Amino acid sequence: MIDLEILRNHPEILKNEVKKRGLDVDIDSGITMDKKRRSLIFEVEKIRAEKNEASKHIPALKGDQKKEKIAEMKQLNKKLELLEQDLNQLDRQFFSHMAHYPNISHESTPLGKDENDNVVVYHKGEKPQFAFTPKNHIALGRKLDILDDQRPAKVSGARFVYVKNEGALLEFALVQYVLNLLVDKGFIPMIPPTMVKQEAMYGTGFFPAEKTQYYKTEMDDLFLVGTAEVPLCAYHRDEFLPADDLPIKYAGFSTCYRREAGAHGKDMGGMFRVHQFDKLEMFIFSHPRNSWEQYEKLRAVVEEIMTNLGLHYRIMNMCTGDIGNPNAKKYDLEAWLPGQQKYRELASCSHDTDYQARRLNIKFRDGKYKDYVHTMNSTACAIGRTLIAIYENYQTKEGHIQIPRVLKPYMRGIETIKPK
Repeated sequence: MIDLEILRNHPEILKNEVKKRGLDVDIDSGITMDKKRRSLIFEVEKIRAEKNEASKHIPALKGDQKKEKIAEMKQLNKKLELLEQDLNQLDRQFFSHMAHYPNISHESTPLGKDENDNVVVYHKGEKPQFAFTPKNHIALGRKLDILDDQRPAKVSGARFVYVKNEGALLEFALVQYVLNLLVDKGFIPMIPPTMVKQEAMYGTGFFPAEKTQYYKTEMDDLFLVGTAEVPLCAYHRDEFLPADDLPIKYAGFSTCYRREAGAHGKDMGGMFRVHQFDKLEMFIFSHPRNSWEQYEKLRAVVEEIMTNLGLHYRIMNMCTGDIGNPNAKKYDLEAWLPGQQKYRELASCSHDTDYQARRLNIKFRDGKYKDYVHTMNSTACAIGRTLIAIYENYQTKEGHIQIPRVLKPYMRGIETIKPK
């Protein structure tokens, strides 16, 4: 949710923002509804004040005077009831309209229409060189019996996988390694709920823009999350956070679910774009005065994880046409996958300023001063995609997979995955 003062006093900022993002949002309609809504609020409050004032004097009145005043109050009640109905209806329309407004992008976010306009900030590490043609993770996984992407079709349908044997051990090695690193950096470990109310999805900005991407449990009216960002952010809904406690940093592990509607032709199969996946997410509640400093530190954490895993990657500064409505700025970390000969996204790091905090009413209190916190989040480790990167970057000519150094302590003595 954006600050309504921007709509009222500087609508040109919003008009420019939706233009930069290529969105179809009628700002003038919002201005009109807001003016009508404020006018109705004034009328409602005026009548309520009249009623309160009259109620003080009615007990002292007698006879016809009292009857006339009571009759007058009944008419005011009817008028008030109609006005309140109009106001409630307009409120619903107005806030439904406002739900489509994007955040104000940061000045360092590049202008662009789509992913083709994203900007490479820098590369880190060197591409691995092979004396053979590297295989993709599907071929490696099938041969080593650590990935089954065929049997799931009869169990769950398309876009599901079984991770097996050393592949399963490697997943939990990743979780333990990354979680230990985050706890050492002051992140509070959490395993949050993965089913949430619609208010949580709306509050974090995933609804209404991405509603078609998420599964719903019809009987309970709950949604399966696509990231731990949702329950971590909503954890402090309707709360004041002491300024001295900021930043508050959470590391959430969760299984995640996405329908991936419209993703046909955008992936290679296997584990890359599936309906169910595991992920470690970082989330920070920050004081506005140093939130951009915290954001760069957050990006540095995910880079440290990928560097320690020995992966070559690049950092992308995402353009206005390729960031989500809540985002003021977004970095993507794209790792090099030798089996595809492509860079593919492994992590996203977003700064949402006060956009989510306004929707979820999360503020901080600094003495007498109160304001909305800033929120930011980043993938710490998208397990499936990181496994893909490890499989392809650590493969040998024989089709084996070596274990990255930092994961070996968690692998029960296994240093190389070989055929059974």
